[in-house]
Order: sequence, then structure tokens, then C-alpha cells
Amino acid sequence: MANEATLIYETELPIDFTVANATGIEKGTLLKMTDPMTAIINSASNDPVAGIAKGEKIISDGRTKLEVYRHGIFKMTLSGSCTVGDALVCAAEANMVKTAPNYTSLSGSNIVGTALETATTGETLLVELNPQTVRFA
Repeated sequence: MANEATLIYETELPIDFTVANATGIEKGTLLKMTDPMTAIINSASNDPVAGIAKGEKIISDGRTKLEVYRHGIFKMTLSGSCTVGDALVCAAEANMVKTAPNYTSLSGSNIVGTALETATTGETLLVELNPQTVRFA
């Protein structure tokens, strides 16, 4: 898979999310969260973040649960550019992250985590995975 997120340091154990039996999900996929506590493949910029798939989910294998990392240090691929310490969100490109838009436009969007390195488009960087919703009144 292109742009697979690679676990470098496991800081917390993964947790189970519901997944569709008919869906295939590769290990290291950045996942979008839907209701109720369901993970699907990220498909758009600023999607709400479920986390990163620990293992592979094969299409129609009968499984409806998948272990998902919500915390840890991962090597991920960047779209755009970022500076160490920047908040990162899902990019429109599959399995990539980008610098979060300025805070005035973050209402309802989710943070993937924090850039632990400075990088530019197509480079991999260390990311502290820490999904969180940022909502402003």
C-alpha cells in the first residue's frame, strides 16, 4: 500500500473499532471515525480520525472488528509542508497528513497528531498520533 503509516513506538495498546465485513483495510491505513465507533478508510481532507489500522482486514472475511491505534509514534507521509510541532490533519490524498488549517477554520475538524519533524510534500516524518476533536463556539 502506498503511504502506509508505520508504527515506530507503541505508547498505548490498540482498541477495537467496528468495521464493515465487506470492506478490506490494509495494515497502516489512516482511518476515519463514523458513528457508532466505526472505522472506515479515510477519504477526504480533515476527516474525523479513528486512528491507524494495526493489522489487515480482508474483504468479506466475517470479521466486524479491527484493532486501531489511537496513540503512538508513526512514520507517515506528508502532503504540503510542516514544521516540527505543527498540528496535522488528514490530507485529501490517501493515507497522508497535512498541516492543520488555521484555528479559525478548525471547527468540527479533527487533529491526527503532532509533527515531530519538519518535512515537505512526499517526505515521511515522525508523527505523534493523538486524535482529538477541536471545536470552537
